[in-house]
Amino acid sequence: MLKKTAVYSLSFLVLLFTNFFLQLKLNDKLNREQKVKKILTEIEEDNNIAKQFNYSNAPFSAGSLKTEVKTTDGRAANLKVFFRKHGSPLYDFADVIVRTSDNYGFDYRLLPAIAMQESTLCRAIPENSHNCWGWGIYGNIVTRFDSYEEAIEIVAKGIKTHYLDKGLTTASTIMAKYTPSSPEGAWAKSVNQFLRALE
Repeated sequence: MLKKTAVYSLSFLVLLFTNFFLQLKLNDKLNREQKVKKILTEIEEDNNIAKQFNYSNAPFSAGSLKTEVKTTDGRAANLKVFFRKHGSPLYDFADVIVRTSDNYGFDYRLLPAIAMQESTLCRAIPENSHNCWGWGIYGNIVTRFDSYEEAIEIVAKGIKTHYLDKGLTTASTIMAKYTPSSPEGAWAKSVNQFLRALE
């Protein structure tokens, strides 16, 4: 009887340890799968972000067709909601930002995202500068524009010419030239966060 009890006890302990070991292996596997999924998600986001600055997301135009198809462009409305939420003077210039971004062939959210990072959407800018993008501001040197329209045009052209056309097509690569002193990529992280907020 004692021998039987010892066998049962030993069998129980073996099963208990086997179960514990299998549970640890399963947890380890699940953790690895979650890490892989997170990395794949980040890669997917980075790929989407890498592509977005190079292309306008204006409504598709198929050229001359006999049948007229009208699409609704809600991008300016999207910007207005964002600008109103943050009390930005850019509210009245949402259409200008969309149109100018299309003219230069890049994502309409890029200018607002940079403006949000640089000046909280123009709420903290040098007096009478209309410079929401920190464009050409170095210490006491301040680039001033006569209007927001002029600022939008010059900054958009500069971003296209000096950044996007030179292969700097992600927030990280733009940051390296635009604001190289940004600690630990904080500028790029914030710009990407604001881009996502505008999706």
